[in-house]
Amino acid sequence: MHLAAGLGNCMASIDVQVVYALPGEQTVVDLQVTAGTSAREAILASGILERYPAIDLARTAIGVYAEVVSLDYELEPGDRVEIYRPLMIEPREQRRRAAARQRGA
Repeated sequence: MHLAAGLGNCMASIDVQVVYALPGEQTVVDLQVTAGTSAREAILASGILERYPAIDLARTAIGVYAEVVSLDYELEPGDRVEIYRPLMIEPREQRRRAAARQRGA
């Protein structure tokens, strides 16, 4: 799903995206924001927190193109802010379970 939103035009603006994915659903919000906008400000402007109220930015990791960043990260033109969901199972535990299944098969 693509949505559009914008912030004031009094300074130079840049185009960014804010994305959030659930199993079977991805929300992509295209934004035009003022240069110097933080990742937090873009997330707030995107409306994603209203659409998904379970997201708690104080406890949720975010990133830009799969690199974890802070909420204060200053966005650059073309950045894609990703809001990550908590892991349901740790990767090491998942590999251990997969190996056990293969041994039992």
